Amino acid sequence: MRLYRFLTGPDDSSFCHKVTAALNKGWLLHGSPTYAFDAETKTMRCGQAVYKEIDGIEYDPGMKLGEY
Repeated sequence: MRLYRFLTGPDDSSFCHKVTAALNKGWLLHGSPTYAFDAETKTMRCGQAVYKEIDGIEYDPGMKLGEY
């Protein structure tokens, strides 16, 4: 099974740490990062898609993807 997540966060080191933590748990980068202005908070936001292959488990919409 392939799991997919889209990580988001503010344009600061906390976003880099979030992506780094995912990479160290075996997640792989998928595509290029995104960068957009959040008009409501007047801040820049970052995003990065990640995926992970998991054997022996079937997908269930109730699963918490961040636990893998």
